[in-house]
Amino acid sequence: MGSCNKDQSFQNPDLSSAKTSVIKPTGLPSGLSPAEKATDAQKQSTSLQSVKLGVAGNFVILSKTGITDVYKSSITGDIGTSPITGAALLVSCAEVSGTIYTVDAAGPLPCRITSASMLTTAISNMQTAYTDAAGRSNPNFLNLGAGNIGGKTLTPGLYKFTSSVVIPTDVTISGGPNDVWIFQVAGTLNMSSAVNITLTGGAQANNIFWQVSGAVTFGTTSHFEGNILGKTGINLQTGASINGRMLAQTAVTLQKNTVNKPQ
Repeated sequence: MGSCNKDQSFQNPDLSSAKTSVIKPTGLPSGLSPAEKATDAQKQSTSLQSVKLGVAGNFVILSKTGITDVYKSSITGDIGTSPITGAALLVSCAEVSGTIYTVDAAGPLPCRITSASMLTTAISNMQTAYTDAAGRSNPNFLNLGAGNIGGKTLTPGLYKFTSSVVIPTDVTISGGPNDVWIFQVAGTLNMSSAVNITLTGGAQANNIFWQVSGAVTFGTTSHFEGNILGKTGINLQTGASINGRMLAQTAVTLQKNTVNKPQ
């Protein structure tokens, strides 16, 4: 059984080939030796700054229009909705190891905490983070795989997609603990059932940001890594899991999911 922590303290803190392909930054100057190219590529990836989440970073799920749920999900971290009434937050106290925040007294009892002012700040920070991620320029990768990134190993950098992204097969995100990945997706983001994203080399979910204009959908029993900054709905189908945050400008839909805030 989960529990709701009532501590209100906060700290202001993102069909492929059968062979796995390792993706590295393009656009390096010509005429360089292999060693110089490797050094220049590393400089490009390490110069990418993280997306600041502010108070929104205290949440594992934050939504403007509600959180629906098919019992029983397991959620580790704080969740909240604003500006919509707490009546639109349909997760039970038993499902959350953290705190449930609402703007009014209509949220789930007995654990919900009313904190309208803090939630307003968190939502504002969420929207600022979305704008920041969407506005990053000079991508290292443009329309990689024509939007199909299944089977790839993704190195640090800024990835820009001018349409939708699909993940039909497993993906590896490889890099060090201080590296940053930002994925700008102009369309939808869809991951197929039973597909997994795996982190290697010390890569941290805290440093991975998926800025998505369209709906996000994770298939049954799939596993995702990173922070989702979603302009539209974020939908987890039955048994899907995420190590990251779901920060949605509309609704979040859960169906017996496992949701963990990254450390």
